[in-house]
Amino acid sequence: MTLTEKILARAAGKARVQAGENVWVNADVLMTHDVCGPGTIGVFKREFGANAKVWDRTRVVIIPDHYIFTADSNSNRNVNVLRDFVREQGIEYFYDVIEDPNGTWKFDPTRGQLARQYGSHYAGVCHSALPQKGHTRPGEVLFGTDSHTCTAGAFNEFATGIGNTDAGFVLGTGKLLLKVPETMHFRLEGRLQPGVMAKDIILHIIGEIGFDGATYRAMQFDGSGVAGLSMDDRMTIANMAIEAGGKNGIFPFDARTAEYVDHRTRLNGTRQHYAPVEADAEQRFVYELVVDLGRLEPTVACHPDPGQRKPAKELEGLKLDRAYIGSCTGGKTSDFVEFARVVRGRQVAIDTFGVPATPEIVHDLQTTRWGNQTIWEILRASGVQMTENAGCAACLGGPVDTFGRMNTPLKCISATNRNFPGRMGHKESQVFLASPATVAASALTGKITDPRAFL
Repeated sequence: MTLTEKILARAAGKARVQAGENVWVNADVLMTHDVCGPGTIGVFKREFGANAKVWDRTRVVIIPDHYIFTADSNSNRNVNVLRDFVREQGIEYFYDVIEDPNGTWKFDPTRGQLARQYGSHYAGVCHSALPQKGHTRPGEVLFGTDSHTCTAGAFNEFATGIGNTDAGFVLGTGKLLLKVPETMHFRLEGRLQPGVMAKDIILHIIGEIGFDGATYRAMQFDGSGVAGLSMDDRMTIANMAIEAGGKNGIFPFDARTAEYVDHRTRLNGTRQHYAPVEADAEQRFVYELVVDLGRLEPTVACHPDPGQRKPAKELEGLKLDRAYIGSCTGGKTSDFVEFARVVRGRQVAIDTFGVPATPEIVHDLQTTRWGNQTIWEILRASGVQMTENAGCAACLGGPVDTFGRMNTPLKCISATNRNFPGRMGHKESQVFLASPATVAASALTGKITDPRAFL
């Protein structure tokens, strides 16, 4: 069996499963957030009763992160709906924006978008917060009401996005009926060249198979090249499995995985026991591709979908209006470090917005020194507009006052994960997806630029 089949077989209480089989799967964790949480809660109460209790209050994780730092009253209300439900159910893991468990959240626009407006419990973007807070464990099943839940496949678990109806059912039963997906095999070999990042790997792969090439399939990434990829790198790759239509992305378990998970579960007091899975010697794949990492180049996905791949050097000269670094895909500490490596001592030529994924990343950037400056100071000195309000921000548009949102038809190069029309705001805007290094080089020149010219 493949990695995905192994996990689903265990979760279904079976010796083995095969692609195409329908099985009832036990959930280890259900995650929801402020966009889908209220709807999920509504389904749960409608179907199980107004006084029903969730199946396990220690396995539900609620993370407000999407439409947080906005004056939009409906968005603010959604966070309050989550808080009421958490209090009613006694849910253990709720990463609230505010300190007071009986209070209400209201964003204050008079304080601006740059200065911190959250309390000590806030965790930021759910897909980055889940592993940081110790909720991603090898061999487990993670369901989340967000398509990029597949990010957690980096940790050798089956992680996938589900809708509000399915999530409401999981809240009440802890189970979900799934069809076992076929598995596509991507064997990574070699090492990346300077200036080439994990984002370039997944953009290359999506370009090879198309933005619907993995529809309802597992994308298994393994091979000797995985050893040279950090957990941040693996998260970037698994995160964008959904951009090819994938049901999930998954990596093998290794010492690097164990080091991360063991540290995070101890640090946050979450469940420390886990049982990783290893693939069988004989596996059945529906598709196989070998990717020589050493031959990859900086890559850009052009408007209007992530499958429109071109080498950055072929697009050089294409004029841009904006650059953006952030989100679960491109807002990690390592992403900002690589961005800073390119812009250090230089000035951006276009409006450039930086949104760290989590408060922990904000802290990393504000305390890690490079010479006599912190990474945060290097970015600010280069003209990057950095906000302390970690979150999804303009990655998915949001209300019109969202930090970095495109409210007019602009061309933006972004380290985020999705570029369908209207994704980051105005429906006539254009988004070009690229690695943090490529976004940084392009911000300096005001046009799409291969970052190797600056390294």
